[in-house]
Amino acid sequence: MATTSTPPKPDLGSLRIHDGQRKGSKTGKRVGIVLLVLVLLAGIAAAAYAFRNTKPVVDVATASKAEVGGRAALLNASGYVTPRRRATIAAKITGRVTSVHFDEGTHVQEGQLLATLDDSDVQRALESAKADRDTSQAAIADYQVQLKNAETELNRAQKLQAAGVETQQALDSAVMAADSLRAKIALAKQQVVGSSARINEAQQAVDNTVIRAPYAGIVVSKDAQVGEMVSPVSAGGGFTRTGIATIVDMKSLEMEVDVNESYIARVTPGQRVEATLDAYPDRKLGGFVRTVIPTADRQKATVKVRITFDKIEDFILPDMGIKVTFLGAEEKPQAGAVVPAAMIPQDAIRDDGSEKIVYLVKDDHAERRAVKVGGNRGSDVEILAGLTAGDTVVVKPPANLKDGQAVEVKK
Repeated sequence: MATTSTPPKPDLGSLRIHDGQRKGSKTGKRVGIVLLVLVLLAGIAAAAYAFRNTKPVVDVATASKAEVGGRAALLNASGYVTPRRRATIAAKITGRVTSVHFDEGTHVQEGQLLATLDDSDVQRALESAKADRDTSQAAIADYQVQLKNAETELNRAQKLQAAGVETQQALDSAVMAADSLRAKIALAKQQVVGSSARINEAQQAVDNTVIRAPYAGIVVSKDAQVGEMVSPVSAGGGFTRTGIATIVDMKSLEMEVDVNESYIARVTPGQRVEATLDAYPDRKLGGFVRTVIPTADRQKATVKVRITFDKIEDFILPDMGIKVTFLGAEEKPQAGAVVPAAMIPQDAIRDDGSEKIVYLVKDDHAERRAVKVGGNRGSDVEILAGLTAGDTVVVKPPANLKDGQAVEVKK
């Protein structure tokens, strides 16, 4: 008897999510979201705390003692440090560079060897001129021996002719032979002179292959390398150098600034100035006006003024940017005049409402201090009250700097 079996039906009820399970899932999701939010808030709080406790890095300056009297600032100008003696050293002849004995920054003395050119051709010309001179000198020696013999023959012919033994024709021939040799000797001596002149010319050509420093200074540019061709004139093809090196006499450095022609009347030769290099803003340099160039630049409406340093420091380099304050006449203090307590850079002053304030640095913290400000002296300002000489003030304080905030002094 055959039996039939029916396939099992899928139990869909086993896939049903009970209410307890559904509630647990929702609770897990809510807990995860809460934890995520807490982690984000903790991260934000930690970042805010770290940012809040970051020390700002500040520039500082020391309040200096104010001199009684002084000079008032008339106007400011900017320019560059320029040398009065700056030269590109070139060869007098065209040739190939065979050696270079300097590099950028090398201190050279007057007459010091800088480079050499190929001198093989001019050396051959020099040797040829010397050979011509030696040949002429040898010919002179030979002619002198012959002349001595000719003079002996002439003396003998004169005696024989006086005795009636020798004919007049023989005497004349002896005289002519002696005179001819004297003429040849004179010609050979002149040839020696000509050869000596050619030797000097060839020696000068050899000397021209050696390039030396015309004055003491520093090499600021190396313009040729071994193997390159150099020429005193441009070859036009771009493969021939026209210079060997550029040398600057560091003792001739001076300031060159452009002054607006509207204020040039305030500048006079000999006038005192105070200068600051862009690279060293904390170092004050003194000087005086050497000359006012008697022409104006119509494009910029400025007049060039050249200023001599009181002392050329080692850190002053050509083409450095510089700011110059032209000072007025020396002012004598008047009776009863207020003597400033200190001098600080103008960039240290901040406006806080109706007050002028500065920030001092004490124990690596900023301290707000109200001050009474006087007149300007160049890039500095007089402090009549609130500071004393020797205080450390913040230059260009950050806008968010607060009283008592920890700071780090820029090295």
